Amino acid sequence: MKPFLAISAAAVMVISLAACETATPYQPLNPSQKSQGGYSDQQIEANRFRVSFSGNSVTSRETVEKYLLFRSAELTLAQGDDWFETTDRQSDKTTEIVAAPSAWGCGYGPGWCSGYWGPRWRYYRHGAWASWGPWMHEPLELSETSEYSATAEIVLGKGPKPANDPKAFDARDVLSHLATGIQRPKP
Repeated sequence: MKPFLAISAAAVMVISLAACETATPYQPLNPSQKSQGGYSDQQIEANRFRVSFSGNSVTSRETVEKYLLFRSAELTLAQGDDWFETTDRQSDKTTEIVAAPSAWGCGYGPGWCSGYWGPRWRYYRHGAWASWGPWMHEPLELSETSEYSATAEIVLGKGPKPANDPKAFDARDVLSHLATGIQRPKP
């Protein structure tokens, strides 16, 4: 009965933790909590900025790129301009592979899970170091997480946007078309 309870408790914990993580909302990047993600911008010249948005592991690439455009439009209007042109734009994907024992656990008591000589691997997961070895009677599971970030250099301008320039965006149009898909942080 004990192995069943251990397995059930582990499964509930994994499901609970997975349910807690949500996609990065549209928010400023907090340097002390980079893992949450968000936007940042830096002025390079009088009318040139570098704008970035970083998402967490459940934020899609499309969302990251949409939030980057939305922030660029907001910044343009905040500076008193009407349109922006992207001069350099890129999206990056960071992938991390995590090795961890399965949720089944050893559960056989002292001696079964530790205390034997042999190979042992250490790994870092959820803010703590742990170890795994073949004598632990636990399969080692590999999981992959990916996070996306997008960066653009933008040049701001006043008046009508340049005609026939596919890299130029009317800031008001961008805000009006993308506003319904923007998820803001919950209070």
